[in-house]
Amino acid sequence: MALIFDLAAQSAQMALVLLLAPLLVGFTRKVKAQLLRRRGASIFQPYRDLVRLLRKEVVLAENASWLFRAAPYVIFATTWVAAALVPTFASGLMFSWSADLIAIIALLGSARFFLALVGMDVGTSFGGIGSSREAMFASLAEPAMIMIVFVVSLIAGSTQLSEVAAHMSSHVELRVSNGLALIALLIVAIAENGRIPVDNPATHLELTMVHEAMVLEYSGRHLAVIELAAAMKLLLYISLVACIFAPWGLAPEDADIGAMAVGAAAYAGKLAIGGFLLAFFETSTAKMRVFRVPDFLGAALMLGLLGTLLLFVSRSL
Repeated sequence: MALIFDLAAQSAQMALVLLLAPLLVGFTRKVKAQLLRRRGASIFQPYRDLVRLLRKEVVLAENASWLFRAAPYVIFATTWVAAALVPTFASGLMFSWSADLIAIIALLGSARFFLALVGMDVGTSFGGIGSSREAMFASLAEPAMIMIVFVVSLIAGSTQLSEVAAHMSSHVELRVSNGLALIALLIVAIAENGRIPVDNPATHLELTMVHEAMVLEYSGRHLAVIELAAAMKLLLYISLVACIFAPWGLAPEDADIGAMAVGAAAYAGKLAIGGFLLAFFETSTAKMRVFRVPDFLGAALMLGLLGTLLLFVSRSL
């Protein structure tokens, strides 16, 4: 009976991140429209867009290889696994042993690698530009994420997210390193999801777009799968911030259904707050030029490095 309950809890988390990802995107767009004094589309519009894309016929370029056809499903699978490993409403689930920060970074890096490959597969100029920019941003974002992992693991004594969340919730203390790691993670999250000021997901201006340039040749169900993976990636980073720096409300290990329901409600509130803050930040910030993005991500790398150095210095005193 306990095994069935654990399987059901883990399956619920996997289904939760899959179902809430489009809702988070729709909520963010709605809040952004309201802040700009516009009516905006319904928060359920991303679901309608996905259904419409699934009904459309797939159009493939003549020189598209097998990688172009298989990559959307690989990107979707790796992103879904990474998002499902991050504790949402409960910690200590069946697969929590694999919810390691380094493993999640590796899964996201694999998805980014395949996305950059398919951007160059067809041979269009825009796809090549998008892939080269994505590779440039990744060369700065991944080291920044590693430094953030160093800070978190030195504070919590582990890179496993369930243990990190348990430590952060039981040891509420103000640390400068925690603040620096939080700011660095927010910068990386904005850059990885192509949000303002790094990229504008609501435009298709060829000379400035990054993510959209790599998926211009996709259509139909392939585009639907990629768009759903992008939505889950946004949810993943908000879940990561909530799990590490605001783990309150997470149901502990071996919790009952009531505690998990409270954790699900707390998680929904965290997503709403994260989506609202993201929309507010995007409406109050202008998009930066492409050559300024390395400075933006370099600041995250320096903040992570400074947080790690501060921890070593404070422990040696």
